[in-house]
Parts: sequence; C-alpha cells; structure tokens
Amino acid sequence: MKHYHIISHLAIYLLSAVLIIFGLFHWLYPRDLLVYVPDFLPLGIKWAYVVGTAFILCGLSFALNQFVKITSYALAALLLFFILTIHVPNYQGAGDPEMRQLALINILKDLAITAFVLHIGAAAYHQHFQFKDND
Repeated sequence: MKHYHIISHLAIYLLSAVLIIFGLFHWLYPRDLLVYVPDFLPLGIKWAYVVGTAFILCGLSFALNQFVKITSYALAALLLFFILTIHVPNYQGAGDPEMRQLALINILKDLAITAFVLHIGAAAYHQHFQFKDND
C-alpha cells in the first residue's frame, strides 16, 4: 500500500502544478480568455483574474494539504460551471467540426479534472468543513 500512497501524492502534486500554471496563464494572458466569459456575467476581464487566483489557491491548497476538502468541492463546482456555461454552449454553437471537437475535448478535460478533485475531496477524510484546530 505504500506505493499507492506515494503515487497518489505525486498525482495530487502534479494536479497542483497544473492548476498553478493554469492560474498564471489567466493572470498573464487575460485578454486571450475574455472571449470565454459568458455574456451574462458582469465585470468582463476581471473574471480571468478571479479564476486565475482561484486556480492558484486551489493548487497551493492541494500542495500544502490545507483546506483540501472545501477547496476540492469549490473547484469542482467552478469546473462544472465552466462546462455548463462555456463548453456546452461552444459545442452546441460550433459550426466548424474542428471547433465542435475542441469544445467536446474541453468538456471531457474539465469533467475529468472535476472527477479527480471530487476524489481528492472525498479522500480528505481528516479535514472537515468546521476548520477545527486538529485538522
């Protein structure tokens, strides 16, 4: 079982690195992401910074093993929001088959990451929403 423990930690650290890189991308290239912000959300480009910050904080939370349960569930909700408000409409509205395929890949990518973070959150049995001193 020790190898499983090491491999699962490596997987979480890898996800942490990916999330931090995604977050940095949001901060460095917010204008590239502005086209993905749904029209019904106010504040426009500021959402790129908010999401980038959320990704960086989630990555740090997983890497430092702090507040993992609540971070996992919040990230899962954010990714499901992306799927429903960005990727599914892009998939449905894509006229070009290549753009439709790209939207489907984004749906599946975010769904896979959502499944992984839900697994991480469920496995963080020693961490509670109450934020007690013994966490």
